[in-house]
Amino acid sequence: MSPSQWDFPVELCCRPMAFVALTGLDVIYNAVHRAVWDAFCANRRADRVPISFKVLPGDHEYPKCRNKRTSYEWHIPKGILKTGWMNKHLNLVPALVVVFYELDWDEPQWKEKQSECATRVEIVRQSLQGRNTKVAVVLIQKKTPLPPGEDVIASERAAALCNACDLSGKSLFVLPHTDHLVGYIIRLENAFYEHAQTYYYTEIRRVKSHKEFLNKTTHQLLFVRHQFKIAFFSELKQDTQNALKNYRTAYNLVHELRAHETNMLEIKTIAGFINYKICRLCFQHNTPLDAIAQFRKHIDVCKKKIGSAELAFEHAAWMSKQFQAFGDLFDEAIKLGLTAIQTQNPGFYYQQAAYYAQERKQLANVLCNHEPSVMYPNPDPIETQTGMLDFYGQRPWRQGVLSFDPNDPEKEKVGILALQLKEKKVLHSELIITLLSNAVAQFKKYKCPRMKSHLMVQMGEEYYYAKDYTKALKLLDYVLCDYRSEGWWTLLTSILTTALKCSYLMAQIKDYITYSLELLGRASNLKEDQKSRIEKNLIKVLMNESPDPEPDCDATSVKSSQKLWADRVSLAGNNIFTIEVQDFVPFVQCKARFLAPSFHVDTPVQFDIFLKADCPHPLRFSKLCVGFNNQEYNQYCMVEEAYQKNELFTQGMLCLTPGKTKNFTFKFVAKTEDVGKKIEITSVDLILGSENSRCVILNWRGGGGDAASSQEALLAARSFRRRPKLPEGEIHWESLTVQTSTMIISRVPNISVQLKHEPPALMNEMYCLVVTIQSHEKTVAKDVKLTAGLKPGQDANLTQKTHVTLNGTEICDDTFPALLPDIPVGDLQPGEKLEKTVYIHCGMVGTRMFLVYVSYLVGTTIEGKEILCRCHRDETVTIETVYPFDVAVKFVSTKFEHLDKVFSDIPFLLMTDILSTSPWGLTIVTSQLQLSPSMMPVDQLESYVENVVLQTGESASECFCLRCPPVSSGQSGVATGSYVISWKRSSAVKSIPVRTVITLPHVIAESIPLHVNADLPSFGRVRESLPVKYHLQNKTNIVQDLEVSVEPSDAFMFSGLKQIRLRILPGTEQEMMYNFYPLMAGYQQLPSLNINLLRFPHFTNQLLRRFIPTHIFVKPQGRQADNASIAAA
Repeated sequence: MSPSQWDFPVELCCRPMAFVALTGLDVIYNAVHRAVWDAFCANRRADRVPISFKVLPGDHEYPKCRNKRTSYEWHIPKGILKTGWMNKHLNLVPALVVVFYELDWDEPQWKEKQSECATRVEIVRQSLQGRNTKVAVVLIQKKTPLPPGEDVIASERAAALCNACDLSGKSLFVLPHTDHLVGYIIRLENAFYEHAQTYYYTEIRRVKSHKEFLNKTTHQLLFVRHQFKIAFFSELKQDTQNALKNYRTAYNLVHELRAHETNMLEIKTIAGFINYKICRLCFQHNTPLDAIAQFRKHIDVCKKKIGSAELAFEHAAWMSKQFQAFGDLFDEAIKLGLTAIQTQNPGFYYQQAAYYAQERKQLANVLCNHEPSVMYPNPDPIETQTGMLDFYGQRPWRQGVLSFDPNDPEKEKVGILALQLKEKKVLHSELIITLLSNAVAQFKKYKCPRMKSHLMVQMGEEYYYAKDYTKALKLLDYVLCDYRSEGWWTLLTSILTTALKCSYLMAQIKDYITYSLELLGRASNLKEDQKSRIEKNLIKVLMNESPDPEPDCDATSVKSSQKLWADRVSLAGNNIFTIEVQDFVPFVQCKARFLAPSFHVDTPVQFDIFLKADCPHPLRFSKLCVGFNNQEYNQYCMVEEAYQKNELFTQGMLCLTPGKTKNFTFKFVAKTEDVGKKIEITSVDLILGSENSRCVILNWRGGGGDAASSQEALLAARSFRRRPKLPEGEIHWESLTVQTSTMIISRVPNISVQLKHEPPALMNEMYCLVVTIQSHEKTVAKDVKLTAGLKPGQDANLTQKTHVTLNGTEICDDTFPALLPDIPVGDLQPGEKLEKTVYIHCGMVGTRMFLVYVSYLVGTTIEGKEILCRCHRDETVTIETVYPFDVAVKFVSTKFEHLDKVFSDIPFLLMTDILSTSPWGLTIVTSQLQLSPSMMPVDQLESYVENVVLQTGESASECFCLRCPPVSSGQSGVATGSYVISWKRSSAVKSIPVRTVITLPHVIAESIPLHVNADLPSFGRVRESLPVKYHLQNKTNIVQDLEVSVEPSDAFMFSGLKQIRLRILPGTEQEMMYNFYPLMAGYQQLPSLNINLLRFPHFTNQLLRRFIPTHIFVKPQGRQADNASIAAA
């Protein structure tokens, strides 16, 4: 038997499809026949019927049908399932034979052709004698046939052909060779499929008819066989539900068979076949839970059916194949759309298959461990005459023997020996690796990293056993980082031990050194004697000598590796190896720590390097060097100690004692150009060995730490355990922290900076900030520079509206900066003081932070080295900017009534009110009204608030009389102009005035058709005549018709026209005279003048009363006239 005997047959694993044989097609020399054949077999999509086509010659010999058995009374079956049965019905015995024949209905030689076609059909029937296979005829025609019933000749000749060939009408088909060939072929396929269905239905009936002749005493095997056949024919018929039902019945019948060592393999083989079919159909029906339940049941039933103890490895191989096959089915179902989950995926089944393959290997090592002198039997008991077994699962040397006791014990013994010797040659590791690889791929797909790592370790070990050390080392090295990061130290030690063996057997020096360093460290669980052996081997390698072999290695591989090591020793190649420690857990730990987070440039930078070794014996290193981001400091931080080969274990400065922490302190002077920069320790290198033989550079990135440091630090932080008291001078390693960087800051300045100002600042003023600098240095402060202005990093709008200058005699504009950098001040003698005035212009309110930064150079001595230090002091001040005043503007009539709009050429008043909001006194230097072209003054414009001083909350008002010329029609708002105020702080006598421009609001201007103006005295007297003149002016371009009436008042009598109708020409004026005679003293209402414009009905008396007075003050009779005048309302 070959090693692949456990593989399932191809015919079991494929999808059963109806087998249809096509005869009469010459696909090689006839192009039409070739096109027909291509249409059948090319591009078969999923929607086409499941048929397996095969072209056969017309006289093809089909398998002979055995004589039908009339009784099973004396029949004893020799096995369950014949090895060729499934293949026979899939590929040899067709359900339908189709005879293709070229014949048109109008063929001249019809009789001869009909006879030839009948002969061909008869030949096919003769070769199928005894079988129920259907026969059909397809006529290949050149013309497209007419619809049924229209071609009388075709109907007659078709009936004649059916009689000649002994065919029913449903078995005769016509295939026109036209452009629509594929469509005709698909219709033919469907017809063929129906015939095949009928055939398989007949076969199922035939097999079922045998069951009534069977009995359960002698025909147990036949019950299983017939049930399997019914299920298989149901699959061919594509009736998968019935197929599944019959397979389940067959499976139960298998396990009802009496089992013994002699037939155990056959029972398990057939059970495995049927289980495969059941699981496949469950997945096909999208019921994966049923498939999983069936498989678990199958394994539970069969896992204890081991069979012959001498061939126990066969049971492990069979179990492995069951899990592998189910994993393949599961994976195939997932590819077709099934959804798997992390806890239920094919990986678990491949993993279990690998487990049984490993068990097979172990059993084979025990059971097949024959002496080399044992020869393979001759003749070979496993060989058969046909090269294959008659029944699945039987032994070649006793086929068809159903007895539980072997007929020939000697032959049985020889057969078992042959199987054991065959098994000895099987490459078990390859099988295991393939299964593990499948499992790893699945666990990677479903994101199960720990399972993946676990199986990769097993793969690495299998490669090691298979002596493929390169692949073994590659896999083990890949998973080591996972186990390091998660702290699985026991597992890590085991993997490292295997990796060390691989690196030894391949003579990989760097890998050997790396794994040795790690196995000597704290992450290793090896015993002290094992660590001592590894340490001695490491020293040998560093001395350019061959190490001793690792224990439990293959003897042949050890001899080969010793030659490789000898070659490595003799070759003078690269003997310096750099190992990046952060990826490993070596036996040396390192921590670097600056003594402070920052150092002034005039003090030395100091830091410590702490080293601790975990190896069994003291070890002496040759060099310690520290690397910085500024490599110029590297030369000051180095310890080197030369020694001879035999001094590796002697005491020295760089000798590390196990468990003891050693401290190295370094100091250096920072460069002045590094002020404001960070100095970082980028690497720490500890060199073991010498460059003359071999040396290893242990490289720590940053300030130390390896793959286990972060986890250890976390555990130490969470621990509440008290640390034991150590002898004086020793340090707790866990208490040490890593500080890999420090900042170089400038020398502490010895000057004072004072700021003098009067907050808050007023918007747009030149705010004065006086900076006073005084030196307290013992030597001259040279190259003093001042930087003043807005501190960077604030709101962009504030930055754009802030300007700084040293010249306070001019107002800043947008060209001035927000920050004045490096203003040269000169040198300062010890104790000298100077002042600098800075002017700040804030064009926007808000809170600003201003910076005053003073830098200078001063000489000093550090560690006997003179350096020139730049010192600086900065002061910040927050200044709020506020509005100096609020300006309120309003439009009123000449009667001081509020106006929403003005009328063209009618005078009105503009009133301004300046309210001081400044906490400091403000001096209004002057004010100016700048009118737009659309406004005109009535009188001279003068400032009435010139040199007025306003305290907080005080206000100053001005009043201007204006008029608006006629505006163009459609213009809604008219620009008034601007109000300019020049002002300054009252306390700042010498400062220049600030000019604040306030844009006046637009006003709505409208034209009025009639303007009325009244001339009357300022007051009247009781019973004295009061003359009143009304001026009516037409403001339009048309003649105005108006009605004028005067309503009497109780306080007055009057003479004049009480009611009149007038006509006023465009642009002209009409006067109306009245004499009012006061009757009562006091503030009396005048008789009302009412005007009705006939052309402008919207002109109301209410609008009229805006222009003329409605009341007047009447004095009593007999009193002296007042000098003071009372204005009419």
